[in-house]
Amino acid sequence: MRDCAAFPARTFAAWGERRGAKQCRCKYSSQAPAEQPVRVCSEQALANRGQNVSMRTPPTATTDAALPDSYVADLSPTPSLGADEQKPSEVVAKRRPQPGERRSQILQALASMLEAPTPDRITTAGLAARLQVSEAALYRHFASKAQMFDALLDFIEQALFERTAQIVAAEDADGRARAARIVQLLLQFGERNPGLARVLCGDALLLEHERLQQRANQVFERLESLLRQCLRAAAERGGAAAPTAESQVAASVLVAFCQGRLQRFARSQFKRLPTEQLDECLARML
Repeated sequence: MRDCAAFPARTFAAWGERRGAKQCRCKYSSQAPAEQPVRVCSEQALANRGQNVSMRTPPTATTDAALPDSYVADLSPTPSLGADEQKPSEVVAKRRPQPGERRSQILQALASMLEAPTPDRITTAGLAARLQVSEAALYRHFASKAQMFDALLDFIEQALFERTAQIVAAEDADGRARAARIVQLLLQFGERNPGLARVLCGDALLLEHERLQQRANQVFERLESLLRQCLRAAAERGGAAAPTAESQVAASVLVAFCQGRLQRFARSQFKRLPTEQLDECLARML
């Protein structure tokens, strides 16, 4: 007779009813009640094959004695990390910039990019990558790249004309000495700020809006006006026949000299300094 465990429950019941039997006719059927023929036969048949089909339920209490060794090992406490053994995932939160700080950082990054010996054209994507921010973060502070250059020109004008106003107002020197100090101030400012010198001479504005170049030219026009003021007073004291004309010529020569020095400084990759032999040059011009 084939083993009862080989039949499904429904097939096994039909097979027993056709023979008028109330329980399984296998040799183990006498050890089980009649109402559970399938379960008893299946257990005993598999037990006869040497397999363990115990119907015990898992222990309710999860103690170390009831768990395998692998589970007990997994429950061992994890050693705590020391003070110098912090997890790499623990990153210190970045400090949020103060109002106006991000704007200054953008301008400083732009000026530093202009200080490269052979700079490419400045793009907002490159500027954002340098600051490690998105381009949208730049546009929160500046509507366009032209506004960034406008802000640089604002800084140049403020730094230069605050000092030149003090020089012009000084009474301890004559007009020629004050004019020489203005020239020194301009060239020293360009030497210490190579990126801004590139903006002043127009080298960084070649592919930008034409209005920016016009504004850079206005810086030199204002400086020329201050130089004329100083030199005219010196010409009047010296008894010149045409102090206005002489002051205009001298101021124009000094401004052209400054523009040429800044241009040479930018195009020589900042190797030829603007203040090179400055005293000798001023002595010849004044």
